[in-house]
Amino acid sequence: MNKQRAFLKWAGGKYSLVDPIRSLLPPGRTLIEPFVGAGSVFLNTDYERYVLNDVNPDLIGLFKAVKRRPKTFIDDAMGLFSARNNHADAYYALRKRFNQSHDSYERAVLFLYLNRHGYNGLCRYNQSGAFNVPFGQYKRPYFPQAEIEAFAEKAKRATFTCMSFEKVFRRARQGDVIYCDPPYAPLTTTANFTSYASGGFNLEHQHELARRAAHAAHKRGIPVLISNHDTDLTRVLYRDADIHKLQVTRFISQKGSSRGKVAEVLALYTPNASNVIDITDKLQKKAL
Repeated sequence: MNKQRAFLKWAGGKYSLVDPIRSLLPPGRTLIEPFVGAGSVFLNTDYERYVLNDVNPDLIGLFKAVKRRPKTFIDDAMGLFSARNNHADAYYALRKRFNQSHDSYERAVLFLYLNRHGYNGLCRYNQSGAFNVPFGQYKRPYFPQAEIEAFAEKAKRATFTCMSFEKVFRRARQGDVIYCDPPYAPLTTTANFTSYASGGFNLEHQHELARRAAHAAHKRGIPVLISNHDTDLTRVLYRDADIHKLQVTRFISQKGSSRGKVAEVLALYTPNASNVIDITDKLQKKAL
């Protein structure tokens, strides 16, 4: 199966980890993603059905618009990818228009523009709920027409929802498989917890996700795979899972001029739990 890129730039996207994730996901009828992000796992697996969820209504609104009217969406969004819109004044004017708009389709079109023209493809809102990512200053932002078309075709198998991960877990049934890519736990205890928690996913949520994963697998027969940083905290949280360790290449400076290895885990909860194990050399090479 050839790898398909998502049409959004997305911090923490799983394109580079598709192989190890795909190799660990059990078979099933429906893949459920409570934290779908840009959708790389969805695009690179082959389940009969998908339930794709995120708490960001702009992200889910965009995915619904692409599924519903892909050709119209491409035509409308492509019109914003022009030289006259690729400078700071135009960007901030369109960002303001996005923040003032209450039309879901207009917000979807503008969200793609902001994603591709904003700094590092970040998705960030202030305390008032306004999108506040600065202009990215790219020479010629890429318009992902082929990627949108591929997503729209695959989305015929998908249902998109916008709710809490707790509600998503409650709706799962036997025959489903759950993959979770939550906001990652802080790498160290000295990390800025205020900044981390401001995203709406704090340490209590990390605990609750692990608890629900164990309950879904061991009490309800629904396998769950979770990706996260490899830390003392996550090893404790995922003690009821098979933990597969791997090293992931990441940018390690704000300028993006250097890369470093970051330890991550894939925690697999199955109806028949086994011991904690390390990822195989073959699997690790695929992930890098």
